[in-house]
Amino acid sequence: MNTATITTGDCIEHLGAMPAGSVNLIVADPPYNVGIDYGNGASADRRPDADYIAWSRAWIAAAARALADDGSMWVICGQEYAGDHQVAMRNAGLHWRNTVTWVETFGVNCRRKFSRTSRPMFYAVKHPRRFTFNVPVLTTPSARQTKYGDKRANPAGKVLDDVWTISRVCGTFRERVDGVPTQLPLALVRRVVLGLSRPGDLVVDPFTGSGTTGVVCMEHGRRFHGIELRDEYAAIARARINAAGTGMEV
Repeated sequence: MNTATITTGDCIEHLGAMPAGSVNLIVADPPYNVGIDYGNGASADRRPDADYIAWSRAWIAAAARALADDGSMWVICGQEYAGDHQVAMRNAGLHWRNTVTWVETFGVNCRRKFSRTSRPMFYAVKHPRRFTFNVPVLTTPSARQTKYGDKRANPAGKVLDDVWTISRVCGTFRERVDGVPTQLPLALVRRVVLGLSRPGDLVVDPFTGSGTTGVVCMEHGRRFHGIELRDEYAAIARARINAAGTGMEV
C-alpha cells in the first residue's frame, strides 16, 4: 500500500536522521534565494551568497547520504545559483546524467535583460550504472514519425529531449493551491516520478510546499515522505494529498 508522511522542521536535520541508503528518489525544489516571501518576509530568501551556497551544500550532502545505491536525485533551481548546485551534487558523490531545461511558457518579463522563461533541472544518480530509468514512460513520438512519415523511424518513438515545455502554475490556473507562494506543475513532477522510480519506491521531497510530489506518489503507487519547514504549508500539503484519495500516516 502506498503511504504518505510529512514531517515539519529543518530538512537537513530530518534527512540526516533517515537511514542511509533508504530513499529511491529525491525530488527537490529548494528556495532560490531571490526574495520570495515564504512567511518570514522576502528578506529571509535573500541570504548572503556564501550562506546560501553553504546551506545548499549541506542539504544536498544530507540528501545524497539518504539515497539508495541505485537511487536518483532531481533538483530544480534558479539560474543564479545553478552552477553551485551542480558542483554541490558532484561533491556529494553523485554522478551527473542530465541538465534538463524546463521552459515555463508563462515566464517573467524583464526590461533590462532577456526575459526569464526557463529553469535548470539537474538529474544525478548515486551509482553511474545502477539506477531506474523507465524508457517507456519517458518516450515520445519522434518528428520522423509525426512530421515526415519516415519509415526508418522507431515505431516506439524516442526518449524525451532535454528541453521540456510545461506551463508553470500561474495564479489563475485550476491546479493552483491557495496559501503557498510557489507550486510545481503536476505534469512535470509526474514525468520525473514515473520515469525515475518504480511502484513501491520511497520518494522524498525535502521542500514539500503544496505537496505536488506527494499527490503524484499517491496517484501512482509510490511511498512518499515530505519535509516542510512551515507548519501551515505542511497542513495544506496534507489536505491536498488526502484529497487525492488516500490516507496519510502523520
